[in-house]
Amino acid sequence: MFGKFAFLLSLMTALFLGACGKYSSGPPTPDNTQIAELAQAIQALGPDVDPEEAQRAARIAYTYPLQLAREYQVSDPPIIHNIKVNQGLRPRGLCWHWAQDMETRLAQENFKTLELHRAIGNSEKALRIDHSTVVISAKGDGMYDGLVLDPWRWGGKLFWGDPKLDKKYEWIPRQKVFDLKRGRRERRSLAAG
Repeated sequence: MFGKFAFLLSLMTALFLGACGKYSSGPPTPDNTQIAELAQAIQALGPDVDPEEAQRAARIAYTYPLQLAREYQVSDPPIIHNIKVNQGLRPRGLCWHWAQDMETRLAQENFKTLELHRAIGNSEKALRIDHSTVVISAKGDGMYDGLVLDPWRWGGKLFWGDPKLDKKYEWIPRQKVFDLKRGRRERRSLAAG
């Protein structure tokens, strides 16, 4: 009975969200102004941030998700695409895929003045699904001093901003989330005997 209800709820959600719009030919290509604004924000993360590294990081953050969207065969809003990935209809494209691939690509640049972090949003909120992303900061700074680089949220079109001011997600360092979940599992296991 519960399985049927869950399926119907998923189907209704998919149909509702499917009407939210999609990209007929992939996410829109960013213009140079958008890239320059992000580069400026990255450079403003600290006085020692190399302007060339900030520019390179911004360009990759905006353009690499377009490549991923093609590779992931994105043609629907993120939630619908997730359903397709989970059903085996698409190769990749869950939020953690985007975060992992974006982090890997940015790490290839071997930035000297920038640092990458992983974060998970809403992991401690009831009835919310965990969401993974990459955060970029000045070298030596923590995640909360950086900028969220979230290519999943808009299906390949980059969202970026201050993790503390994000109205949609409450970001926590990924390792802390893993530690909290492991602790809960251990407590449940001990309680079960």
